[in-house]
Amino acid sequence: MPHDGQDMFNQAATPVLPNLLSLTAESIVAVDALLAEAKENLRKKLSKDGRIDAALLEEHQYAAHALSWFATYQLALTQLHHWAEKLVADNGFTEIEQLILQIGFGEYLCQIAGGIPMSQGETARLQDIGISPSALSAPAVERLMAQGNSSAARTQLVELMQANHGHATFGATALDEDLEMIRDQFRRFADERVAPNAHEWHLKDELIPMAIIEEMAELGVFGLTIPEEYGGFGLSKASMCVVSEELSRGYIGVGSLGTRSEIAAELILCGGTEEQKQSWLPRIASGETLPTAVFTEPNTGSDLGSLRTRAIREGETYSITGNKTWITHAARTNVMTLLARTDPDNGDHKGLSMFLAEKEPATETEDFPSAGMTGGEIEVLGYRGMKEYELAFDGFKVDAENLLGGEEGKGFKQLMQTFESARIQTAARAIGVAQNALEVGMQYAIDRKQFGKSLINFPRVGGKLAMMAVEIMIARQLSYHAAAEKDNDRRCDLEAGMAKLLGARVAWAAADNALQIHGGNGFALEYQISRILCDARILNIFEGAAEIQAQVIARRLLG
Repeated sequence: MPHDGQDMFNQAATPVLPNLLSLTAESIVAVDALLAEAKENLRKKLSKDGRIDAALLEEHQYAAHALSWFATYQLALTQLHHWAEKLVADNGFTEIEQLILQIGFGEYLCQIAGGIPMSQGETARLQDIGISPSALSAPAVERLMAQGNSSAARTQLVELMQANHGHATFGATALDEDLEMIRDQFRRFADERVAPNAHEWHLKDELIPMAIIEEMAELGVFGLTIPEEYGGFGLSKASMCVVSEELSRGYIGVGSLGTRSEIAAELILCGGTEEQKQSWLPRIASGETLPTAVFTEPNTGSDLGSLRTRAIREGETYSITGNKTWITHAARTNVMTLLARTDPDNGDHKGLSMFLAEKEPATETEDFPSAGMTGGEIEVLGYRGMKEYELAFDGFKVDAENLLGGEEGKGFKQLMQTFESARIQTAARAIGVAQNALEVGMQYAIDRKQFGKSLINFPRVGGKLAMMAVEIMIARQLSYHAAAEKDNDRRCDLEAGMAKLLGARVAWAAADNALQIHGGNGFALEYQISRILCDARILNIFEGAAEIQAQVIARRLLG
């Protein structure tokens, strides 16, 4: 390690460090050891009678969430290192990937040592999890912290990005050829059919046109991961990541249309009867049936176990009464995956059941024409292409044969089975939004001239763009890892949660920095970065708010 500042600057003149993969491998060993120590520290602190105590976990929530972020960084760096190893094996580890690896490790190791941003005003520090800041002191760690994320490295990376501008990503993704072909196909669709219209849809607060949805159905978006025997393509969750990323790069609303079908299909595949699978999955896969998820209620938020909407059996139907809120794309859809309480004497999650509740789609004059159901739109900052609604049910009828799985009391468990896929896809949507912010910010920085040169040539502007590319690749590799775990039938709620947690923060940072590059113009509605910022903000809230996500991760780490 250099002993003075001058040596550091001299070393930085050669941006890529020698023996880089050895440095990153040694750093992971050091971080792994600290994570093991931190988990043991918190287990002792939060345990009572040999088990993690819920009251102690809540009392020491900040420390628990700091552990979640530390573990997320550990897994993110590990997957970034594995990504580099794959590229080396395929002879694809070029200078741009080397710089992404080096800058990513340099920055994230510095954050681990000095403080990981959990939000704008909250920082997770090693002291919070019982670790001395000086504990991260291995030679490889020190070198990467001192020289990895240098100004020279960022400058070189952004120069390579300019030479590479227009590609789907900055740096190779290490995915196989078939997945890259899928990426190219959906990138073209997003560039030609979505991106040119997205800002107008947003400004006019319009629903995404049905013509776009029909084209998506023809491309197979809604049946992507549904097995072939039920009318889908039977592709991997990794393919879902790629498609969601590219569609969301065009517009998050379009990328999120697939989420509705993914959640409904996963519910039916995991919890439905064979008759329900045969009946519903082919229609969802073809786009003939558009689903919406109807779970959240006023005043419950993430506490789904306390839902109050009732479903009362009346012969061969159920009568639904209650209120739901934040229901995405509710008006135009044909079926609701609806969570309601079938056991009024059981006040927790065991009394909940899931229904495939058929409804009539909106007409030209009425959003909710079905008997026993009314609704109203919730006006929102962003994420507008499908619209959000409050729904009220008063004696709304659902056929008893549409009780998912044909058995009451299984609804909460059935829903939990979908969370892995939903959070992986949300991570992919976040990466797409972040990539969009990067591309829009970079093009503006190239085109905009100040003081006789393009903005991108100013170090802090170029540095912002370089860090966006680095963090996007880190989040991307974490989401691909979670998808691979899911594809291999391994439990991955932890990995999916981490991918979503980090991806959402990366998307917000990318959008915020891209708007900053626009200066005052970024605050003008006519510039699309204003929309991207609004769209990015929701990612830290839905599919598990960041705080809830960190709590869930902590429980899994310590359990």
